[in-house]
Amino acid sequence: MAANAKLTCGNPTEQLGKPPEPASGELQHQTMNSEVHMTAEDFRRVALSFEGTEESSHMGVPDFRVGGHIFATLASQDLGFGNLKLTPELQQMLIAESPDVFLPIKGGWGRMGLTHIRLEKASEKQMTDALHTAWRLRVDMNEKRGSRSKKPTKRNAIRKPKQD
Repeated sequence: MAANAKLTCGNPTEQLGKPPEPASGELQHQTMNSEVHMTAEDFRRVALSFEGTEESSHMGVPDFRVGGHIFATLASQDLGFGNLKLTPELQQMLIAESPDVFLPIKGGWGRMGLTHIRLEKASEKQMTDALHTAWRLRVDMNEKRGSRSKKPTKRNAIRKPKQD
């Protein structure tokens, strides 16, 4: 994401592009009060809806990657969480906006922007927007990484022939 991009608290994905609309007839889990509750399967479905996303596994837990790099996991699904790889700034914006839905992962990972989303408390829109934000950040990082010029290492450096 560009350093000068300005995000508003009202819509963290505003500068990152609009996520795809859910397909009609998709499963939503509802209680008698008509509240929507997201599940790990909903998280998986939405994550896999983004272009180029693949499900893989890291240390025995499901993760979601684009360009071979993780942007979200279900490492804490047994506790009712999905996990998102965000920037610390975006994490704080989401927490300020919806503290009952978003919280930092404990410890150093959380300080780096890794964020839990409480699946049962999240609406489909909140989950879709948050996953799209994590996906978009990863795509942008992949593009920056690919555009960097690679410096030769000692192993593959072009060497001048010895002159005797």
